[in-house]
Amino acid sequence: MTSSPAPRIVRSPEGRVLIFDSATYVEAYVAQAPETAGDLVVNASYSGVLCARMVMAAKPRAVIGLDCAIGKDGAGIAGLWYYEALGVPSAAVDVMTAEMGNGSDLHDNGILSRVNDAAQALGIEPGMRAREAAQHLLSGAKKPARFDPTRRRVVHTASNGRSIVCTDSIAYALPEDRERNVLCTAGHTGRSVVGYFRDYRPWAFICSDGGVGKNNSGLSALDAVEPDGIPGAAVSALSARMGDGQSTYFDGVISAANQLARDKGVQVGQSAKEAALLLLN
Repeated sequence: MTSSPAPRIVRSPEGRVLIFDSATYVEAYVAQAPETAGDLVVNASYSGVLCARMVMAAKPRAVIGLDCAIGKDGAGIAGLWYYEALGVPSAAVDVMTAEMGNGSDLHDNGILSRVNDAAQALGIEPGMRAREAAQHLLSGAKKPARFDPTRRRVVHTASNGRSIVCTDSIAYALPEDRERNVLCTAGHTGRSVVGYFRDYRPWAFICSDGGVGKNNSGLSALDAVEPDGIPGAAVSALSARMGDGQSTYFDGVISAANQLARDKGVQVGQSAKEAALLLLN
């Protein structure tokens, strides 16, 4: 059996950072040093599910790995959501900023490209340096983050008082959105959401087309709410992440719109940011 090198350990008043060249080294180290629970693990492996299973042997406070260029089906960062399901903040470093198999280089020089919601809730953002994120995570992840499942974010407010609001589902709309705010949400635009639109009556909305689907079912709500006077549009599910309202707004590209939205200037091929401003006015 190949021996597993011990990690480089960075100590601070907030706790320890264990820096491994590979996720495969974590289990072997934990077998010899079981007191690792609560440490932050940095490893220079891809941030996939397999590596996440290995790293979780350490019961880490938080984890930083590599994105390995994201890869097919997002496999290079799929572990971020594995960690999230376990309540562990996690981030992935751009593989062009840190060497694969070199944990020290990742820690010292890496720049984050992706973060999970648990990390984002603690203030970790893409573009941060890995070493700075590690210290921030050590201090911020001592207590479980309080998650707001709506992840509600106001991204723009007009002089008329109306706002563009990102939230992950139309089900998370609030009474204050009624006939006032443009909601950028991230579920499909099928018939099951029509009731939400009629109940909450946002000024306008942008959702995901859900890949359009059989019989254009992912877009059926667009026409259904026209008699209710609600302008609506959808972004391509290939352009923005479903379940992430901020991705709808920042990444989305319009794939469909109802007539009320088209009358406001919304067109297929526009960015969701541009469309949202048109809908706001």
